[in-house]
Amino acid sequence: MTQQFYVSPEQLMKDRADFARKGIARGRSVVVVSCQDGIALVAENPSPSLHKIGEIYDKIAFAAVGKYNEFESLRQAGVRYADVRGYSYDREDVTARGLASVYAQSLGAVFTAEQKPFEVELAVAEVAQTQEEDHLYRLTFDGSIADEQGFIVMGGQADRVSAAIADGWRASLRFPGAIRLAMGGLVTDAEAGALPATAVEVAVLDRLSESSRGSRRAFRRLNDPDITALLAEED
Repeated sequence: MTQQFYVSPEQLMKDRADFARKGIARGRSVVVVSCQDGIALVAENPSPSLHKIGEIYDKIAFAAVGKYNEFESLRQAGVRYADVRGYSYDREDVTARGLASVYAQSLGAVFTAEQKPFEVELAVAEVAQTQEEDHLYRLTFDGSIADEQGFIVMGGQADRVSAAIADGWRASLRFPGAIRLAMGGLVTDAEAGALPATAVEVAVLDRLSESSRGSRRAFRRLNDPDITALLAEED
């Protein structure tokens, strides 16, 4: 009769956490920056179709690092949650805080109950009428949730990129400056020259979309010509 080895709960949780952190660190970084014009989301991602950034609802965006199949399933679940809640109640009842809470519960349940934790880290961003009211939530593989201020950096050499972003971030940045700052920080991660537009995925949550353009949807994905033109603008 074989005897199973005993592993303490503390050691089991530590091993799972180390496993997830290593998987996330192998991915390329994502930067989310709140600025005067709205919220800019920039990911080092040369793929034109496998997106790390996506729209969840009217004013809410999603960004992730880690295993694509795992965070894509979470993104789709978030879209379904937002659609059902907005249809059942009111569109204003769909908030980043509510969505982040749902994600935290799902990630925490997988981390504690499943054999393998999700190798993902998520950001949920909601743009508001003023920058002070913007919401940036960061969720880790174990379901921990943090309300961030100003910017979020995930994946890759996150500490190095975060230090570079912190040095240049200021509340008065416009979209061109915020995207340039994010791409400059990602160069630190890439240990190479300036990143071309084809090497990044960029989207924005436009603060002016509802007030001046009459659109409920604030999310806008930028293609390569859009990114090049925006980077050429003065901040």
